[in-house]
Amino acid sequence: MLNHLRSWRERGWTPIDAAGYAAAWARFGGSVITQPQVVARLAGLAGVPVRYLGHCVDGELRAAIPTWGRHLALSRRVLKRRGLRNLFDLGNAEVILPVAPNAGVPLRHEVAYLSELNRHGFSGLRPQQEQLAMARAPEEWSKKFRYNQRRELRLFEEAGGVVRAVAEFTPAELAAIYGELFERRWGFEVPGKPRLAEVFGLMREFLQGSLLMLDGFPVAVQVLYRAESADWISYEYINGGVDPRAQHLSPGSVLSFINTQAAWADARARGKVLRYSFGRADRDYKDRWCNRVATFRV
Repeated sequence: MLNHLRSWRERGWTPIDAAGYAAAWARFGGSVITQPQVVARLAGLAGVPVRYLGHCVDGELRAAIPTWGRHLALSRRVLKRRGLRNLFDLGNAEVILPVAPNAGVPLRHEVAYLSELNRHGFSGLRPQQEQLAMARAPEEWSKKFRYNQRRELRLFEEAGGVVRAVAEFTPAELAAIYGELFERRWGFEVPGKPRLAEVFGLMREFLQGSLLMLDGFPVAVQVLYRAESADWISYEYINGGVDPRAQHLSPGSVLSFINTQAAWADARARGKVLRYSFGRADRDYKDRWCNRVATFRV
């Protein structure tokens, strides 16, 4: 029965190797959660083998997917079923799979938060009720909003605040800082704390953004991952931590301003589209920074 279901699900698809998947991703693009090295490293951490599939037309590869059974690789459902729910956190990441534009390839593996960029690449999609929050371009912000963000940054710096790149910190240091600030902000332990330094080590080349310091101590940090495709750059803002004792200086807002501004400058310097996701559009503060965009699921 299981083999029958897999045959139905994979009809039209054939197994390919990791190199073939990486070549498809490099050609057609993707997002953080589908980036070949991200998939391989985090799947290795979980101990769950990845089955890569390709869809060819006239001998030419038109789409590729990394899978865990009937799900896409790195699926939260699979991790939960194996008792690994908090092994790593990718939030409600935007899923962009490598597929030729307008290919209409049938997709039967379970997936949520599939990007609007894949809307015509695959068939079998249906609209998802939940939307994603995608960062607005700076020129879309109101004059008052821009003024307030610049003012908050100035006040933070005048109070002695310092901006540092997360790349300056080791994975262990970053894990300790994030864990402490997360707990101070939310009042409970950061998910996956025991292996957080290991995860940051595996993801180090994808970690991006800045960290705010005040009086020599960290007061705000965001877990932000970056993956670059041929035509766009994907950023995933996973979560963050803030010291409530510095709340009068709005460090969370200041850090969002710094990180989004830097990402837009990064993408525009390379002549690429920016896909900066704040995850699911489920908080009022996200609406201040983002536009809501449609997502799809199978």
